[in-house]
Amino acid sequence: MVRQAKAQRILTHDQIWVALDRLAERAGLSPSGLAKRAGLDPTTFNKSKRVTADGRERWPSTESIAKALAAADSSIDIFARLVDDEAGDGRSVPLLGFALAGASGAFDESGFPIGKGWTEFALPIAEDSRSFALHISGEALQPAYRDGDVILVSPGAPIRKGDRVVVKTRAGEVTVATLKRRTAKALELQPLDASKADRTIAASDVAWIARIVWASQ
Repeated sequence: MVRQAKAQRILTHDQIWVALDRLAERAGLSPSGLAKRAGLDPTTFNKSKRVTADGRERWPSTESIAKALAAADSSIDIFARLVDDEAGDGRSVPLLGFALAGASGAFDESGFPIGKGWTEFALPIAEDSRSFALHISGEALQPAYRDGDVILVSPGAPIRKGDRVVVKTRAGEVTVATLKRRTAKALELQPLDASKADRTIAASDVAWIARIVWASQ
């Protein structure tokens, strides 16, 4: 039975299981998918396993929770926040320094955060479960973004002309710009600094593109 104290209170059976469900969602997985990735039996976190046939509550073990956190590349602090987030609002998203975004192993082929170096950032809203945040350092993205700003990137958000986007090329370069035009063959980007010339990137050279939906300005 897993009972963890926080702020001098005992967590309930439902809170623990809801937190595991949210952990799986954050990782883009179903509960069974999270269990499988953690090296557990795929049915470990299934809802049918949460109450015994005679109605007794069944709790996940501390070992299974630890393995789930490792599989989701998360921490016990994040798990505690998922427990407390009763309404599911204001959740945290993965956060990485913008200067590290071009590093190998920071994203998968679809632009989903993976690997080490990510921390967490609490946001007022994050409708896309695949959202992540980038921390801006330096002056390279002025005047749109200043040193210390955080931008929320949503891979699942629709992208339209005029949207600010993050683009990663297959060569590993990460660019922030305004989408001017998008065709089957190319992306036309307008730099955030209006004094710079527009840029065209061949569609075949684009690894992924995602819209910026919020900034802490």
